[in-house]
Amino acid sequence: MDKSRKKYIALVIVTIVISVIVLAGASYALLTMTLEGDKKVSLTAGILKVDFAEGNNINLDNVAPMTDAQGQKTTPYTFTITNTGNINAYYHVSLEEDVNNTLPNSYLKMRLTGDNGYDSGVVKVSGYGTGSFDITSEATLKPSDKVTYQLWMWLDYNADNSAQGKEYKSKIVVTSYDREQGVTVSNALLNNIPKENQYDDGVDTFITGEDPNNYIWYSGKLWRAVSVNNEAKTVKLVTQWNISATTYNASGNTAFEGSYMEDWLNDTTVDGFLGNLRDYEKFIVTDAVWDATLDATSLGSITRPNGEATVTAPVGLLNMYEYQSSYHETTYSNGYLNNGLYWWTLTPYSASYVRNVTYSGHTNYDIPSSLYGVRPSINLKSSVKIVDGYGTADNPYRLNGDNDTDLTGTLLSSRYSGEYIRFGSGENNLYRIVSHENGTGTKIVSAEPLKNSDTFITSAFGSNTTFSSTNTIGTFLNGNYLTNYVGSSYSSMIEDSTTWYLGTVGSGTSYKLAKYTDNNMSSLTSSTTDAKVGLLRMGELMSGQFERYSVKGGSTSTGLTTSYWTLTPYSSFNVRYVGYTGDTSSNSPSRLYGVRPSINLKSNVEITSGTGTKSDPFVLSLGS
Repeated sequence: MDKSRKKYIALVIVTIVISVIVLAGASYALLTMTLEGDKKVSLTAGILKVDFAEGNNINLDNVAPMTDAQGQKTTPYTFTITNTGNINAYYHVSLEEDVNNTLPNSYLKMRLTGDNGYDSGVVKVSGYGTGSFDITSEATLKPSDKVTYQLWMWLDYNADNSAQGKEYKSKIVVTSYDREQGVTVSNALLNNIPKENQYDDGVDTFITGEDPNNYIWYSGKLWRAVSVNNEAKTVKLVTQWNISATTYNASGNTAFEGSYMEDWLNDTTVDGFLGNLRDYEKFIVTDAVWDATLDATSLGSITRPNGEATVTAPVGLLNMYEYQSSYHETTYSNGYLNNGLYWWTLTPYSASYVRNVTYSGHTNYDIPSSLYGVRPSINLKSSVKIVDGYGTADNPYRLNGDNDTDLTGTLLSSRYSGEYIRFGSGENNLYRIVSHENGTGTKIVSAEPLKNSDTFITSAFGSNTTFSSTNTIGTFLNGNYLTNYVGSSYSSMIEDSTTWYLGTVGSGTSYKLAKYTDNNMSSLTSSTTDAKVGLLRMGELMSGQFERYSVKGGSTSTGLTTSYWTLTPYSSFNVRYVGYTGDTSSNSPSRLYGVRPSINLKSNVEITSGTGTKSDPFVLSLGS
C-alpha cells in the first residue's frame, strides 16, 4: 500500500464498555455501568474493586494506520484492580467483542501492560481469537494488593482501504472468581500465553519465544512449561537449570532404556531425582512415554519422532524435536530453552553418539560416557491446578498442593530438594536442600560456589584424590569456612560429624559408584571419611549449575558460573569437578577450582519463616 494514502482512511471508533463479572456461590452476577463524559469510575464486586481512569468510551477520531511505535505513544486506557479482602483474589482480564462489529480485529494491534510486570508485548488482537477471549488470565492479588493495567489499541500500519468506514467495539471484562482449588495448568498456559507464542503441531501445543511467562515452581525447583498435549491436556515441564551433571550411559550404548541416565532420573531412593520429588504420584504422569528415536538431521528440519525407540517412565529428558519446537518463529539461540549451559537431550545422533545442547544454544553430539548437565522433564497430570503466581521468573506459577504459606515450626527435615535456605551471613548466606541422606537431618549445599567481594574463591583439592578434614580443601571447609563464612549461631545447627562417600567414578561408569560398590546399590562403598563439612558427589542432586554461563544468543561469558570441586575421584590421579558450562570433567587435585560446601543440619532444625523460594528462603532456628 502507498504510504501517502494511509491518512485518508476513515474514522474508526473503539468503544470500551466496562463490565465486571463476579462469581458468587454457584451463580454469576453481571454488573454493567454505562457512563457519560470523562470521569473516574469505581466499581466494587465481591472483594475486588476496579477503578477506571475514564468513562466507558474511547473514541479514536480520524485515526490512520500507525506503526507499533506510534500506537504505543497514544494515550492508553488505564484501570486499577484492588483486592479489598483478606484472602487471595483471582481474576481474568478479557475482551468481549461486539457481535455487530464491521471491522475485523485482524486490522488491530494492542499492548497490555501491568505494573506487576505483566507485558503482552505488541500483538495482533486476532492472535487471541475472536468473540470473547482472555488478554491476561489466572492472575492473583494478595490481600490489600493492587495492580494497574494500561491498554493501547491502534489500527495496524498495514491496514488497507477495506478498513474505511468500519467500526469496532469491545468490552474490557474483569472476571473475579473463587480459585480456592485453582485452575488447570493447561488452561492457564493456553489462555495466558499469547497465541503468537504458541505452536500447534496437531498433537501438542508448544510454548515458544525468547522468554514467555511459562515458569512453574514445583518441589523446590524452577521449571519451564514446554507443551500441552492437545488431547490429554497434560503439560510437559523441564527444569530451568541443570539439576546435576552425569554420564548418559556406558560408551557405545546410546539407548535411553536401561541407561545410567534413565536410572538417575527415575531412582526412587534418596540418591535419585524421582525419589526427591514431592508427592510425585499426585502430580506427574508415571506412565509417560518418552520418544528417544535416533535423528541426525539439523535444527530446523527435524520432524516429530516416529516412536521407533520409546521408553515408559515417570521422568525423562526433552528430545531434539521438542527443543526445536520451542523456538518456533525465533532463533534457537534466543529461545527460552537455551539456558546458557551444556545439557543432554534424549535423542541419539547415531549408534555411537547422543545429542546435547551447547551453552550457545546450538546442538552437538558426544559419546554417551561423557558427562553433561541434566535437565529432568516430567508431565503434569491434567488435573493439576495453579493457585498462585503470574508465570514469571520472579513470581512463577504455584501448584495446588505445593504452595505452603505458613511453615512456622515445621521441621526442615520434612522439606524438599532444591528449596532455598538462609544460612550464615554476608554474601554467601543462600543455601539449598540436597536430600535427607542420613534419614533424620537435612543435607544442604551453598546455592553457588563461595565468593569474596563478589569474586569466586578457589582452592586446590589436596595432595591426592582423597578428601578428608585435613587435606587442603577439607582444612579450609572445617576451619576458616565455619568460623568466617558460617558463624557460631549457625554452626550449632550442623551435625558434628557426617560420613562422606568417596567412591571412584571412572570413565563410562554409573553415578552410583560414588556411593555404592555396584550399580545394584547392594552395599555402600568402604571409601568414606568423617567430617563436619564436605562437598557434593559427582551426579548428586543439586550438583549442577544454576546460572547462565553465556549470554543468550552468543557465547560471551556472563561471569555468573565457575568450575567447582566434587568429592568424587575419577582415578588415583584426578578428581571430578563440575565445569562452568554445566558439564563435568576431572583434573589433578593440585588445580584450583571453586568451593561449594555441603553440610548436614540436625534433625531438630525448624523453619521460622519463608516459603523456600529463592526470593523468600527459609529462615531457621534450632528447636528443642
